[in-house]
Amino acid sequence: MQFRVSELRELISNYGPEGAINADLLTTVLHPIKREKIDSLMEKYTIAEISVMGASKFIGEGFTENEAVKLVSLFEVARRLETFIREPRRKISSPKDVYAIMYPKLREQKKEKFIVLILDTKNNIIKEELVAIGSLNASIVHPREVFKPAIEISAAAIILVHNHPSGDPSPSREDIMVTEKLVEGGKLLGIDILDHIIIGDGRYVSLKDEGFIK
Repeated sequence: MQFRVSELRELISNYGPEGAINADLLTTVLHPIKREKIDSLMEKYTIAEISVMGASKFIGEGFTENEAVKLVSLFEVARRLETFIREPRRKISSPKDVYAIMYPKLREQKKEKFIVLILDTKNNIIKEELVAIGSLNASIVHPREVFKPAIEISAAAIILVHNHPSGDPSPSREDIMVTEKLVEGGKLLGIDILDHIIIGDGRYVSLKDEGFIK
């Protein structure tokens, strides 16, 4: 049964949003986008797939540019909320901490993203820097780009993070070679690389735990 937007708003106001289906929630938030467009989208894709679509993909599915921008903005806010922590800085005590912070940002991404977490002397995250997008290799992950933000703020250490869109976090030969190259660069600069976390579908691999960082 389909409700009018005014009826949906009344139901959510009276009973809360928990009982509403995804299409109803999107209809309420994105009004005046037509419900038919949203239903068509939900029939073709899961909510997780929709959440990582770019504006061009929405436009290809029949949404206007303005509607597409609304959609990508909505899901970006949701991602930021999911990883929000009230403390001013997030402390890293284990690879699991890195995974908990970064997985919501990297899950179901279609391309590899290489991120540097810049830490202070107490292993609190000072800054998060996106260094490269694309298949990981020495040509796109250059030591200069990796260490530059850490040098600028006199960081004590960094943690490397990237995702495998395939869902399998097992390190490739390139992953290991790039890691070894960056670890050597860090030694010359006096910046420790504490770990390199590869994030897959619901799991991760720590190259430190695997013995590739000593």
